[in-house]
Amino acid sequence: MSERDTNKHSRTDWQKLEAMTDGEIDYSDIPPLDDNFFARATLRSPHQPKVIVTMQVDPDVFAWFNAQEDGWGRRIRAALRIYVEAHREQQLVHTT
Repeated sequence: MSERDTNKHSRTDWQKLEAMTDGEIDYSDIPPLDDNFFARATLRSPHQPKVIVTMQVDPDVFAWFNAQEDGWGRRIRAALRIYVEAHREQQLVHTT
């Protein structure tokens, strides 16, 4: 974690959160974890070394990612990961 990340002020009300019981937590916006979820789940290690690349990105795309609170690099990597996994699933469907 970088020093920049640790200096950000949290908007979480930690005292209220710590005082909550498990029964008071609202899980209504979280889908249930069914057998399909666990069949597709994979373990990801956050300590995998990254490959350093230089790429050209449209200015408006970079501006959107850069305006996000927790860093453009992490968000772009997440977007690329989602894209790759969606297409891997499509390839598996077409080959079976």
